[in-house]
Amino acid sequence: CCHNSLMGGRGTFLRVTKQYLPHVGQRDYIDNTWNCGYLLASSFVFLSLLGQLTGCVLVLNRNFVQYACFGLFGIIALQMIAYSVLWDLKFLMRNLALGGGLLLLLAESHSEGKSMFAGIPTMRESSSKQYMQLGGRVLLVLMFMTLLHFDASFFSPSQKSLVNLLRGL
Repeated sequence: CCHNSLMGGRGTFLRVTKQYLPHVGQRDYIDNTWNCGYLLASSFVFLSLLGQLTGCVLVLNRNFVQYACFGLFGIIALQMIAYSVLWDLKFLMRNLALGGGLLLLLAESHSEGKSMFAGIPTMRESSSKQYMQLGGRVLLVLMFMTLLHFDASFFSPSQKSLVNLLRGL
């Protein structure tokens, strides 16, 4: 009887707090990693969240898209340092892929100069946009490379047994 009511209480507690727990975990991680204190760690998580939401709202409303992209680039760079992502290859590649997506968005919003002939692009005007698109596409590929798993050994166990079987013949 008491066990069921305790489990029901725990389930209710987890259901109510589950949306807040990742933020508490991030704050604790920042506090434990950088020994900066509760207030500074909470401020970092809050400002990071506020910056991401502001950047996304500006992009979705198509207001100040270039400034929003640069702000989001800054947040990605700051989080890569704060969360020590630089040393974890999988997370580093995912953050670089996020940067690639932002680079594509920036290239899309990049205003091209006006040409003397409307609708006819010149090489000089579109080259920076093309380089941004190329860079963004290359960086986006990094996200899919995180899905690849390489075996540390040259042969897997099944391949080794096949090689041993062939040697016996």
